Amino acid sequence: MSVERTQGSCVTIRTIPSSSVSRCSLSSASLDDATCGTPTRMGKGLTCVCFKRKGSYERICINLTPLQEERLRRLKYRMKVHFDASRVDHQEALKALWSATYPGQELCGLVSEQWKEMGWQGRDPSTDFRGAGFISLENLLFFAKTFSTSFQHLLKKQGGKRAAWEYPFAVAGVNITFMIMQMLDLDTKNEWAFDLLYCVAFMVMDKQWLDRNATYMEFNDVLKSSRAQLEKELLMDDVLRIEDMPSYSLLC
Repeated sequence: MSVERTQGSCVTIRTIPSSSVSRCSLSSASLDDATCGTPTRMGKGLTCVCFKRKGSYERICINLTPLQEERLRRLKYRMKVHFDASRVDHQEALKALWSATYPGQELCGLVSEQWKEMGWQGRDPSTDFRGAGFISLENLLFFAKTFSTSFQHLLKKQGGKRAAWEYPFAVAGVNITFMIMQMLDLDTKNEWAFDLLYCVAFMVMDKQWLDRNATYMEFNDVLKSSRAQLEKELLMDDVLRIEDMPSYSLLC
């Protein structure tokens, strides 16, 4: 495996012959108890990551610039923030999501039957953020503002032959955030790379949903196949940025 760097949205970890890399010195037993792909600090400006491939582990050491370290630190922080319904900034983010999703339509309250229209499970959307935290709300808001056409297309379930029992849009978004948090094996050059990959992942999930004529009970299977597709694209030789992924073209 090797590390490729560009001035785009991400740095991907690539596979090369095992003879070209140093093996991880940690024991298999200790690694099996760890999260594969979790960075370990080896000193200033150096991060070591262990990856499992066909039963073996390999260590990748990545030199980070101060700017890259700061961006990675911010991303790690974002991923640890829980949604707190008592925080004003979190309340404002929810209101901003509503405004971006339904421009000109008044929101009656942060707890309202209106939220079900967006695909939350109940009247209080804050209860659905437990799995992925505040970053899942940030992802939805980023998608709504940056790729509004694609966002509205998925929200309204436009295009293709739709199932009678569709996936709930907002809850699906939270699940996609959680999926990316689990699969992310890249070092951020652009602090919005996570959000951009989220938008691509949502489009990939919906495309696979339609291709399979899936129904609500098959959502987890579609999510798994979507993850496999994303991982495959991120490992392509000519994909050095999120924008280079073939599925990026699905966004509009």
